[in-house]
Amino acid sequence: MSTTTKEKPVTLKTLTNKQDLLSGGHRMCAGCGAPTVVRQVLLAIDEPVVISNATGCLEVSTCLFPYTAWRVPWMHSAFENAAATASGIETMYRALRKKGKIKKNMKFIAFGGDGGTYDIGFQALSGAMERGHQLLYICYDNGAYMNTGIQRSSATPFGANTTTCPAGSKIPGKLQKRKDLTRIMAAHNVAYAAQASPHNWRDLMTKVKKALASDGPAYMGIVAPCNRGWRTQTDDSILLSRLAVETCYWPLYEVENGTWTINYDPKDKKKPITEWIKPQGRFKHLFAPGNEWMLEKFQQIVDEDWESLKKLQGTFGR
Repeated sequence: MSTTTKEKPVTLKTLTNKQDLLSGGHRMCAGCGAPTVVRQVLLAIDEPVVISNATGCLEVSTCLFPYTAWRVPWMHSAFENAAATASGIETMYRALRKKGKIKKNMKFIAFGGDGGTYDIGFQALSGAMERGHQLLYICYDNGAYMNTGIQRSSATPFGANTTTCPAGSKIPGKLQKRKDLTRIMAAHNVAYAAQASPHNWRDLMTKVKKALASDGPAYMGIVAPCNRGWRTQTDDSILLSRLAVETCYWPLYEVENGTWTINYDPKDKKKPITEWIKPQGRFKHLFAPGNEWMLEKFQQIVDEDWESLKKLQGTFGR
């Protein structure tokens, strides 16, 4: 399986002439990172595209019957099966092309939050990747089940305060580290896997183009701050996305045909994890007397993950 490297570079000039395929007027929270992610993804696409969307914040807020914010064919899936739905649509498309009933080249994307991707939807995602469907699965990762009350997911960071792991006298928030789903997807030997952030729109859009040009299934994890669940200001989404990358909590990298490439290495400018978590109310208890060990452990987790990723740089992982 291969990806093309001949895609035209993404520029602001070309983007200004493109239609926004996710309209305004939807019900996503002010300052939510998810619609910014979706707009950037759709602006990167030149071909006709069909979207499958798992139940979650993005789905319930962008398609309140009888209205929709989507200007592309869009199908709502149950919480757990967006990848299976996209697989079925892609398979139908291939069958119709074989019969000569569809001539145009089309792309297929499934969107899901981390709850519907890391957890309840993992079986469908893993199956779609293993079967080799020609589609891109994108997880807009806000680190919890935000749509249903801010419950912890396996994407929730260590120490975070959620409604199902509340910081208090019994437990100091979530005690487990975040599952690294991008590496798990890379271990499926997919054609393309990557992490991106909306603060770096050019990197994100370039990766979307690479993913859709891949000869096989692709996965992208994109950080998407949630001011309700993260307890932050409504204008902090891009700032927090940038800090997630600069602290190496959310490294920018890609795995293309098995080869690992880090897209941003802060080197000696790597910021401490406290710079990312200080603005977030879900971590305020970490700065209380007696919880110093949690800050140290959080930093240790990030440092170890970053060092292990650097060891994969330039390697062929299959």
